[in-house]
Amino acid sequence: MYERIAILLVDAFYLYAALGAVFALAFVTVGVKRIDSQANGSGTAFRLLIFPGAVAFWPLLLRRWIAGKSEPPEERNPHR
Repeated sequence: MYERIAILLVDAFYLYAALGAVFALAFVTVGVKRIDSQANGSGTAFRLLIFPGAVAFWPLLLRRWIAGKSEPPEERNPHR
């Protein structure tokens, strides 16, 4: 039983990583320019550098890309 749970967890991780890799390919070529104005004209090295982070955080980046937000929200906390 524990073996089956472990296999399901590993399979879920592989699915998450595969979806993240597919998303990251699209994101580093098209999406990063749309949500970060500073990324316009960035080179291949920058895109390779952000690829692993895009794979890991693809749900957050996808939500931001779909929402069309071009800049991060301004922080509103007592420390600002």
